[in-house]
Amino acid sequence: MLRLHGFAVSNYYNMVHLALLEKGLEFETATVYGCQDEDFLAISPRGKVPVLQTEHGYISETGAILDYLEDLGQGRPLLPAEPYARAQVRALAREIELYIELPARSCYPQAFFRTPVDAAIRDKARAELQAGIAALKRHGRFAPYVAGEQFSIADLYFLYSIDLAAAVAQQVFDFDLLAELPAARALLQRLQQNPHVQMIAAQKEAGMAGFMAFLKSKA
Repeated sequence: MLRLHGFAVSNYYNMVHLALLEKGLEFETATVYGCQDEDFLAISPRGKVPVLQTEHGYISETGAILDYLEDLGQGRPLLPAEPYARAQVRALAREIELYIELPARSCYPQAFFRTPVDAAIRDKARAELQAGIAALKRHGRFAPYVAGEQFSIADLYFLYSIDLAAAVAQQVFDFDLLAELPAARALLQRLQQNPHVQMIAAQKEAGMAGFMAFLKSKA
């Protein structure tokens, strides 16, 4: 059986968790925090979560895990069958990660932990976030999902990146990231009504205390 290693506060862990649930695959979870311990580095070379344990071994990196789950050919497809359409979904997922999630992440310390971030980093993040959301506005279809009519891998990245990026934009830069993209706001609200998404949100809330205790132990 598949086993997903990670923790419920991680947005990348939650992307994979939701994919497994939406596909209806059988799996177990194991709570593990990313670290540089040799035992964990043996299954995750960079010491990051998530990690998927399979009958053949371990897979790290969210994109690779999601591709593996698609390649299994089991459960609900999260990529279209047609190659061009598949490429568009993958491009959207990559754009959300590179141009929205990663710039926002650089300001997480200030947005969520009240730790000031260097002004140069903030300025770069703000510019990149604005460019990233403009790219999503140009490329995303939101009809009603990011890439069109079907829920896809692009929606996993959207769901677990946009909410955090919007919080950074509001708390650090005092602007509404989705002000000019109401269709994205509507999709976010729609996805948050999904029972699997609600279950994951509850697990995230329940896991926050343990995650904070872990951070304090490493401080």
